[in-house]
Amino acid sequence: MPTRPQTITDLSDALSDLSGLSTRKMFGEYALYLGGKVVALVCDDLLHIKPTAGALALVPDPVMAPPYPGAKPHICVEGALDDPDLVIAALRAVAADLPEPKPKTKKAKV
Repeated sequence: MPTRPQTITDLSDALSDLSGLSTRKMFGEYALYLGGKVVALVCDDLLHIKPTAGALALVPDPVMAPPYPGAKPHICVEGALDDPDLVIAALRAVAADLPEPKPKTKKAKV
């Protein structure tokens, strides 16, 4: 079941204190970006945060689950709207842990 747009709206509202957060629809699901980096996925209406060292240190007893079949396990946050401050801290930690995105190369015109 693809993620409902209302889920993304509710999540974006709850995380509105996190400046620079954006979402992008991908294959019926969503990716959350912070600083140009994918920090989390929302699949089947459930938030999945990338399991970096910083995020794992902040989330007590994380439930790990793959966001989609064949994916590596992510931190599965079922009550993301219940504790937005924890989610914001975890997303900031992920963004800090991830390397800077590689610059896109421009294609040569033919």
